[in-house]
Amino acid sequence: MSSNEATLTQTGGATGESLNETSQASSSRRNVGEPERWASAIGGGALALYGLTRGTIGGVALALAGGALLYRGVSGHCNVYEAMGVSSAEEGGGWRNPVVSVRGGSGVKVEKSVTINRSPEELYSYWRNFENLPRIMSHLESVHVTGEGRSHWVAKGPAGTTVEWDAEVYNEKENELIAWRSLEGADVDNAGSVHFTPAPGGRGTEVRVVLKYDPPAGKVGAAVAKLLGEEPSGQVQEDLRRFKQFMETGETPTTEGQPSGRAAGAGGGQ
Repeated sequence: MSSNEATLTQTGGATGESLNETSQASSSRRNVGEPERWASAIGGGALALYGLTRGTIGGVALALAGGALLYRGVSGHCNVYEAMGVSSAEEGGGWRNPVVSVRGGSGVKVEKSVTINRSPEELYSYWRNFENLPRIMSHLESVHVTGEGRSHWVAKGPAGTTVEWDAEVYNEKENELIAWRSLEGADVDNAGSVHFTPAPGGRGTEVRVVLKYDPPAGKVGAAVAKLLGEEPSGQVQEDLRRFKQFMETGETPTTEGQPSGRAAGAGGGQ
């Protein structure tokens, strides 16, 4: 009897150790934080369902992308993150620095520029009044200034959704630079800057936008957004084109690139 008990005890101990090792191995593979997992699972399921209902080759591609996102959310593991040595699932979820809205080594970076035949002062003045920006940025629904250096933004997301965030200006040099970052609780963490530099030969001003953002489902989500035509790189380029036309002609271009009428104050350095 005692021999049997000893055998059972040893077997049980070995089984417990094995299960513990399996759990630790599973935990060690987890590299996606809880917020991303939820976003991946919900977004992936919706995308897969939408793709399947289309009944086309494109729909199949969307369904596969949705399935990948769903697996990412359920498993908590991302092969892309693993290959890059990136993890948002550090213990306690403490990777987020409250001073930096998009942590180093993560997110997607966009950099675009355009030369506009207006002075840096005019362009800076117009852009600095953030409530002007929905006129030239078709993906923005509204921007409201909420306090000193702070504002609330509402933008159009994929498939008819909207995303919102509060932002603050943390660095600014009059007529040269505006730098901002989103605050805690943003639907999409983002940070960026816009630079106004006199162009060579008195040809106006080079306006350069640098944007970094963390899509809710990481880089996989950015790829899906690109597939759906909601990729920020193209949006920023189009926004700069619209800004150029607005400031040089006073006309607000439509999404098709045709003017929709003159707007008061353009080119006047409001």
